[in-house]
Amino acid sequence: MYFEQFYLGCLAHASYMLASEGEAVVVDPQRDVELYLKAAADHGVVIRHIFESHLHADFVSGHRELAARTGATIYMGAQAGATFPHVPVQDGFQLKFGKASIRVLETPGHTPESICMVITDEEKSSAPWAVLTGDTLFIGDVGRPDLSPWHTPAQLAGLLYDSLHGKLLTLADNVLVYPAHGAGSLCGKNMRAERSSTIGTERLTNYALQIKSREEFVRQLTSNLPARPEYFLKDAEINRTGAAALSDLPALRAIEPAELKTMLSAGEIALDVRSNEEFAAGHVPGSVNIALGGQFASWAGTVLGLSAHPVLIAESGEQLEEARLRLTRVGIEVLDGYLHGGLAAWKQAGFPIATIAQITASELEARIHSKNNPVQVLDVRREPEWDAAHIESANWWPLDNFRVSPPELDHDAPIAVHCKGGYRSMIASSLLQRAGFKHVMNMTGGFDAWQQAKLPTVTGKPVGV
Repeated sequence: MYFEQFYLGCLAHASYMLASEGEAVVVDPQRDVELYLKAAADHGVVIRHIFESHLHADFVSGHRELAARTGATIYMGAQAGATFPHVPVQDGFQLKFGKASIRVLETPGHTPESICMVITDEEKSSAPWAVLTGDTLFIGDVGRPDLSPWHTPAQLAGLLYDSLHGKLLTLADNVLVYPAHGAGSLCGKNMRAERSSTIGTERLTNYALQIKSREEFVRQLTSNLPARPEYFLKDAEINRTGAAALSDLPALRAIEPAELKTMLSAGEIALDVRSNEEFAAGHVPGSVNIALGGQFASWAGTVLGLSAHPVLIAESGEQLEEARLRLTRVGIEVLDGYLHGGLAAWKQAGFPIATIAQITASELEARIHSKNNPVQVLDVRREPEWDAAHIESANWWPLDNFRVSPPELDHDAPIAVHCKGGYRSMIASSLLQRAGFKHVMNMTGGFDAWQQAKLPTVTGKPVGV
């Protein structure tokens, strides 16, 4: 049996292709499906089947386009209520392809319709070889239980406990575990970096599987959940109906600097996808920086939302293409265009350039203790990061909250922003500038640099700003 994992780092998303005797299955496909078509051609197989482990909330699936281009059948949990042609599957459903088979386990908990797929490679053994666990069981974690508009987190957490202990943990210890996400995904909160595991390893090391009572499991799973981006529920609905093919999207419109200036005055969002360093050195005033170098699409969905239709600012045509593709992966499809000629054209038109000052950890520490040159400090990390350690004088307002409102701090006083390493803080700095903060600084290297310099920290719960 041929088996391959495709890992999309920017979304921490894993999808899979399995094939036997020329017949292939794709599980949890990403939005852009060319890689599966290429893999099928390279291995001389035909994609006949597509499984979705659940209605994904953090990305838009390519299941509908892949089915249209291959003639494959889509299979989903019977509780999904999907409106496109598909086969609703329940416990015990079995699909044979060549000398391999998939057996479905209904595993509600992360979502009501979640399923896991037990794989048997009959050329090797009649016993199960692996299980594709979707977002039910991760490496070191389990799926978050707060993504359903119809069930409470406590209800889903109880169902998840039953699914884990009544179904997945009945598999043999040597069965391999392949989840749909890895470390960095917001679908869990404690994932390890490995891309696969075994039932036995997870039974011994996964914190959630060490919790013996159902009541305690529910309590722990519903406490301190990471913030749920607004776009999650919208992506799940897109996946319920099936997204349009990427080829159906119109070409981006070129926008000249003078037109963009007018659009910005009317409230347009300009999204600058260049690196943090390039943005800090010079950018279109009022533009938002989400650099392609990090979890670009997730943060765009979180801080801009799916209803945003920004104008892109990039350094090259390749950057524009990459940014547009990655935005479609989370459901941001309608864009107002791109700045023709980029920042160079903006400069050539004689329009003003904004900058963001960069400050080192040592420089910030000196400013904190200066009576003549005081500074506000803003920590935009998530709550568990703050709890572990933070700068004593810092205010806390996680980047996830910026879509609701900016922090209530003095717009006229200098403000130094930091996260863990500098990526999120530059997003926050650009949003603060756009909101009217006049003297914004970004701490280079983030809190990692502060700790490496052995500067003082404290622990404790945040009080916000």
